[in-house]
Amino acid sequence: MDDIVKQALAKWPNVPHCYGWLALDARGNWRMRDERAQHFNLPGDKLSNAALVGFITRNYAVDERGCWYFQNGPQRVYVQLQATPYIVRTDPAAGWMLHTGAALDAIDAAFLTDTGALILRSGEVVAQLDDRDFAQVLPQLHMNGAAVADEVLLDWMEGRSAGELTLQGVPVERIAADGLAARFGFVSEPSAPAT
Repeated sequence: MDDIVKQALAKWPNVPHCYGWLALDARGNWRMRDERAQHFNLPGDKLSNAALVGFITRNYAVDERGCWYFQNGPQRVYVQLQATPYIVRTDPAAGWMLHTGAALDAIDAAFLTDTGALILRSGEVVAQLDDRDFAQVLPQLHMNGAAVADEVLLDWMEGRSAGELTLQGVPVERIAADGLAARFGFVSEPSAPAT
């Protein structure tokens, strides 16, 4: 957390939290959701200012409820997650990279949703693969030790194939997309706790 944020928290400890105004999309973009975007359930405007994106990223955290937020000075701005708390991309030189710019450590679990999203877990970090990178990752998927053909993968996703799917030697499990939050303990759409 930035020092300026820590100082603001100490100076103004009881600033009300903010909900609905910030989102993380499935490609790792921060999106500002004004009143119109919230009203019509739109994704919001993609933030492109490097300094602002860096500030949000450095001050991104999770609370005890599993709700992710950006600590904006003394105010917590809760984040709506389109997918998972992190989005992962492939980098030819660095390997797996999170939307925050950090490298993803060794994968200890992999999941493929019924909608075709690849989810990677490394320790406490759960990240969905940016869909634009799936074609690059596809050759790394193997069925019973051999490269997997597209139609075989589709059959496996739909439960019509019982072979062992692996990614870089890590078994891949099937998971329902709507069950990700419950399985990994995060809240996709944070709201104020009931009082």
